[in-house]
Amino acid sequence: MIELKVPTLGESVTEATVGTWFKKAGDIVSVDEMICELETDKVTIEVPSTINGIVSKIIVKEGETVERAERGQQEEEVQRIERE
Repeated sequence: MIELKVPTLGESVTEATVGTWFKKAGDIVSVDEMICELETDKVTIEVPSTINGIVSKIIVKEGETVERAERGQQEEEVQRIERE
């Protein structure tokens, strides 16, 4: 299992809103397949899967805000993917 984490959002950007989930729990995903979009006041970021697997759980709902981890902090988990 892997946990999809909030990617680097930019130097001055500290939070983003989950705009759209392209996958739901139970869906199969492939490496580099887009899973969701994160929206900031400056940019919309597409977040790809890093493994082949099955989405096991969506942790953050569309419209909710997630924060970028500061150096040394734990990144915020937004989704779990089970390996195939």
